[in-house]
Amino acid sequence: MNFEDFDLDPALLEAIHKQGFNKPTPIQQAAIPVLLERQDILAGAATGTGKTAAFVLPILQYLLEEPRPARNPRVLLLAPTRELAFQIHKVVKQLSEFCAFPTTIITGGFKQTQQLERLDQACDILVATPGRLAKIMEEDGVDLSFIEWVILDEADRMLDMGQGPTVRALLEAIPGDFHAGLFSATLGGSGVQKFAEEILDEPEVVQIDAPNQQSQQVQQLVYLANDKPHKQQLLSSVLQDASCISAIVFCNKKERALEVTEYLQSQNLSAQVLHGDFIQAVRLEKMQKFTSGKIKILVATDVAARGLDMRHITHVVNYDIPFRGDIYIHRIGRTGRAQQAGIAINLVERHDLTNLQRIEYHLGQRLPIDKISGLEANFTVQEALKKASKAKKAKKSGKSKKAKPAAKKKTTRK
Repeated sequence: MNFEDFDLDPALLEAIHKQGFNKPTPIQQAAIPVLLERQDILAGAATGTGKTAAFVLPILQYLLEEPRPARNPRVLLLAPTRELAFQIHKVVKQLSEFCAFPTTIITGGFKQTQQLERLDQACDILVATPGRLAKIMEEDGVDLSFIEWVILDEADRMLDMGQGPTVRALLEAIPGDFHAGLFSATLGGSGVQKFAEEILDEPEVVQIDAPNQQSQQVQQLVYLANDKPHKQQLLSSVLQDASCISAIVFCNKKERALEVTEYLQSQNLSAQVLHGDFIQAVRLEKMQKFTSGKIKILVATDVAARGLDMRHITHVVNYDIPFRGDIYIHRIGRTGRAQQAGIAINLVERHDLTNLQRIEYHLGQRLPIDKISGLEANFTVQEALKKASKAKKAKKSGKSKKAKPAAKKKTTRK
């Protein structure tokens, strides 16, 4: 199947070919025809499979087929994070290059007064994060009365971040009927299903991969680490390998990310840190340096786990193992994008084994354990788990055998 088979406008086909897209991905093959028929959709697919273009192309085709003077926004694209909103905005600009529909982006991290001024200008497509858009609506800074299409991207993440009530309030502010699509990396769980029932009208359900399935283009490996110095050595070895062109190193906390960045810089490795405390302008600057190749390694907290569409990341390294399987999937989804191969490395100390088991249970598979010559660990997973089990039993047994304190003898007064 080719993009020409969708009977898209020549202006869109020209933009598609300019971006180097040859054949539609499975999610694009499944979702684009549904949206072209102007039917609501509930769509799920593993990250990095082209979900953004799957809804942007049909919406641009709709605007071409139903032209109206650009005044108030006709399309609302909601994303849970700034990074994802900027990525969606980028794809809209790329694919609409030869039809040029006015597009505005509204997110936190920028002065609200400037965004209000921007909304005074003509706009067909509005890309926004729910929180900032809600604040602007409170000041009557935007009119959603003319919205004809609404797309919610990464809806599961919206729910995780507690944005559900805000999104519902925004949609209730749209007085007329509208077409809608809900896209997500995961459709599992009652939360997303209930969310979809409230928003969508008899949607077509498209599930390309099983819920919570990781990309099949990512090779996953585990390296066991004795302790922190050993883990740092393993990290350096992975990042200095000739196959590592560009890498994201994930940490669970900001303090750890700063510590790891400092260590890598001490090893003369080109690394910068990205976490949630940076203002949006600084985040964009750091990501621009990373995507342009000026910086080889981005050390990040999970603020970077979604919304970063960087097609040439060869490695993802989990310096800290995440606590949840869905977070793990989104992390490793930063590599192996756009049908390219990628490698995900997990550095696992003894105390990380519980998290590793949780992730393997979530994936329904064991992750292969590999070794780097000269940096082998002094334990095996089986040994560590057996030792931990014995220690747990001994601790439990010790508690049960503790003698009860002797009761005080009663004394009687004569």
